[in-house]
Amino acid sequence: MKQKTIDRIRNFTIDRDWDQFHSPENLAKSISIEANELLECFQWSDTEYDLQHVKEELADVIVYCQNMLDKLGFDVDEIVNMKMAQNEAKYPVEKAKGSAVKYTDL
Repeated sequence: MKQKTIDRIRNFTIDRDWDQFHSPENLAKSISIEANELLECFQWSDTEYDLQHVKEELADVIVYCQNMLDKLGFDVDEIVNMKMAQNEAKYPVEKAKGSAVKYTDL
């Protein structure tokens, strides 16, 4: 995400004095709630959905994730690369390519 966008998210929270409500627990709840609202976009059809609504709900998830990154002092690149290294080890290409099974079943 571009720094300008991150700053906009941060300023939105600061301007409204909402950081007081952004405990890790509350942010995790909010991420889950917004992710479920994203899922709701596909509730009755996986082919007929409103792209604008999907964008809005996905943006809500991303905004709350950025808030949690800030609250916990995490660097998004660092934690994503850490997790990708774990995933690459659990799902080696030679075993996982083209398969949707869990790593314990490879």
